[in-house]
Parts: sequence; structure tokens; C-alpha cells
Amino acid sequence: MRQFEVNTQRRICTVDITHQVRQAVRDIGLESGAVLVYVPHTTAAVTINEGADPAVQEDILAKLTELVPHGAKYNHLEGNADAHIKSTLVGVSIVIPVEAGNLHLGTWQKVFFCDFDGPRTRKVFVVALPGK
Repeated sequence: MRQFEVNTQRRICTVDITHQVRQAVRDIGLESGAVLVYVPHTTAAVTINEGADPAVQEDILAKLTELVPHGAKYNHLEGNADAHIKSTLVGVSIVIPVEAGNLHLGTWQKVFFCDFDGPRTRKVFVVALPGK
């Protein structure tokens, strides 16, 4: 298992962590199988999506904000209920196949850390799931 940190600069943002996940796979020495990428935070998430056009990430965040607005009438008193809901919708983990020591992502795919209650310093865990 490997861990790294992500520093976010805004309350709601995505950060391309593909390079850090690739480096973790190299550090682990996994040649075949998969990796679990896990975010141990209740107001953050991780996802795979298009990384070529930054507008895609902007659109995703805009739609999530529209669906789950900050400051709406929520019961959670901390003021970040929207961040908890967005984290639940996106999810805190993904599994990526590894082949010949490389992440098996599609041509346009990148791995994104999503922060819905930043700016903060967050943790990401990469866990090897060896194949046969």
C-alpha cells in the first residue's frame, strides 16, 4: 500500500492525480492485477473521467453544485452537508486494472481527486490487488 497527499486550493475542485497513482503502482512493484484507490474522507471522492478537456471537470462540478447546492436547508449543522452528499454520489474508491506494471486506462481517462469541502490537505491510499 502507498499513500500520498493532495493539497486543494478551492472549496470545490478536482485534481488530476493520475501521475501519483502511476508512481504508487511503480513503487509497489505491481505488474499484474489492479489497484484500489481510496479516499478516507467523508467530504471528498475519487473518480475516473476525461482528462483532455478541462471543461469536462468544470461541467461535472457545476452539475453537482446545481443538484446539491451549498447552503441549502440541511439538517447537518456543520455547514458542509452538500459536501457529504457529493462525496456519496461520486464515491470514495475506484479500482483500476494494472497490466505490465501500467494503469489500464482509456485514451482520454485520468484519475481525479474531488474535494467538496476544501481547501484542505487530503490523503489518498493506493492498495495493490495482485492478479495471478
